[in-house]
Amino acid sequence: MHVLYPISGNPPTWGHADIVERAARVFTQVTWALAVNPTKSYLFDQAERMAMMQVYVEHFGLKNVRIDAYQGATVRFAERIGATAILKGLRNATDMQAEMEQAMGNSGMNPNIETVAMFTSPRYSIINSTLIREIAMLGEHIEAYVHPRVAEIVAGTLRDKGLIR
Repeated sequence: MHVLYPISGNPPTWGHADIVERAARVFTQVTWALAVNPTKSYLFDQAERMAMMQVYVEHFGLKNVRIDAYQGATVRFAERIGATAILKGLRNATDMQAEMEQAMGNSGMNPNIETVAMFTSPRYSIINSTLIREIAMLGEHIEAYVHPRVAEIVAGTLRDKGLIR
């Protein structure tokens, strides 16, 4: 079964990596895709975020995971790549409610593409990209939340943008 695992990944975290690593054991093919919303402002550009995703794929040696990016409706991208399911990572009840609403919308657009939920491992349940950006912009270490190589990319981008020294 081919599953699509979409994220905004601004930046991708150990929580995202936990889901993709476990998905790679469950599904025969995983497309880990960066959802690009042109109306949103991202601290990290598309190339940086995809490079960060690649760090995790290499870290875990995930041979059945392909990284991609898309704009538009997630279910339409799933159709284009031949995925039969969309994977959503859940940290808490708030995520569950939001993802359930999105799943209903996706089902309305294509009832043949299922939404599958996977709970993140408890140690990653409090991690989110906003928190990581805020900690990093304070000049603090973020390696507990992201891969060390991702932390280097984050710090480099923040320095380049004059947000830290």
